[in-house]
Amino acid sequence: MSDQPNVVIVMADDLGFGDLGFYNYGATDTPAIDSIAHDGISMTQHYSASPICAPARAAFLTGRYPQRSGVIDTFPHLELDRMALHEKTIGDLFTEAGYATGMVGKWHNGSLGMRYHPNRRGFSEFVGFRGGGQDYWDWLLDRNGTPFKSDGRYLTDVFTDEAVSFIKRHEDERFLLALNYTAPHGPFQAPADDLAAVSGRDGFPDVVNTIAAMVGVMDRGIARVLDQLEISGIADDTLVMFTSDNGPWQRIGSFQETTARYNLGFAGGKEFVSEGGIRVPMFLRWPGVIADGRVVHDVAHFTDWVPTLLSVIGQPDLARLDGDGVDLWPMLTGGSVHVPGVRCWQWSRYEPIGTINAAVRDGNWKLMYPAVDAILQIRKADQIEERRMRANPGEYVLPQWMSVPSYVADLTPPKPQLFDVVADPGEKLDLAAQYPAKASKLEATLADWYDEMEMERSSLFE
Repeated sequence: MSDQPNVVIVMADDLGFGDLGFYNYGATDTPAIDSIAHDGISMTQHYSASPICAPARAAFLTGRYPQRSGVIDTFPHLELDRMALHEKTIGDLFTEAGYATGMVGKWHNGSLGMRYHPNRRGFSEFVGFRGGGQDYWDWLLDRNGTPFKSDGRYLTDVFTDEAVSFIKRHEDERFLLALNYTAPHGPFQAPADDLAAVSGRDGFPDVVNTIAAMVGVMDRGIARVLDQLEISGIADDTLVMFTSDNGPWQRIGSFQETTARYNLGFAGGKEFVSEGGIRVPMFLRWPGVIADGRVVHDVAHFTDWVPTLLSVIGQPDLARLDGDGVDLWPMLTGGSVHVPGVRCWQWSRYEPIGTINAAVRDGNWKLMYPAVDAILQIRKADQIEERRMRANPGEYVLPQWMSVPSYVADLTPPKPQLFDVVADPGEKLDLAAQYPAKASKLEATLADWYDEMEMERSSLFE
């Protein structure tokens, strides 16, 4: 057993607790993903850094709130998904530690310009796409800067093939592999056989059955990855992690059908800072090091994983920008660690707004400013540009006439709500009127955090 293990990080896209058989009483079949929890740790209060993908991924990669790196939204043509070039990623840090580094799948932290390519951000090998999504059949991918077109394979299977190949090629050296599946992000497509296997689930809309099929294909791919670790003789020397970038898309009537589905009763979903949008699964497995079947109820956050993984590989002091997370490794191996009581979130389209779709958690308490519909709307012009970029990423030219819309002056902030999210994870009972002093204190905490984030973000453009 190595004291500097390989690390395989599997990140799903828009997946919630309720998409996994481990949590949904067997309504879906995810034996490989579930096995990571059975053979290791499951975390019940694990949080993304954002309810939307690009900012969430930036936080995971850097160990810092995404606002610090300028990643505040998903639009490449408005340059809102670009991670500032002075940031160090986990790929950079593992490279400095002597690891081979690879990323397979979705990047979305700089879709345009080679300076923002994963190969320039710490990952010596990259196969995937740099934007927000791809068709699962008619895809266009990038291999270390060279595009290649669909060959008839289902996209999830392509990513599995590439991950298995990476493990085979690097089985005799230490490696970091980030496997970023797009499932179950739209477009909602699955192979015919997998659709047929779930089509008989009574009471589920067709699109929700399709999502189940997509998760099933991903699970089958993860089984292949775990099998390859065994075949290569390195399973005992590899830490495997499974998570999701944010919660599930839970819109009623989206894509002509409802995507709303079971998610442990959490309120909201993707795009919202309610629990359903930011609380996501995390399973970890390292045979012989992590105890089988442990359940961790402590609060954890995406920003914790960079310091934790540096500790795992014996490199806690590698130079990087000041982080927002802590080393969780003592806690994960049966000890204790002082976890920050305060964690904060905010997300809105195009520009941050500190008192809309924003939240702070301190211990059991969570103060939340609800979202308003206006901050979630995408301009038609931006939808068109996104489609153009996905179709021709290598030839796409940034439109000089595009501008970032402003709607701050037109919005009235909603009243903040206060919840005890341990007793009330569904965020049904607003306690703000009952505990005004607590609500006021958390409002001030959130305001201070927001001002700090905006000050650092603004400095990127000076």
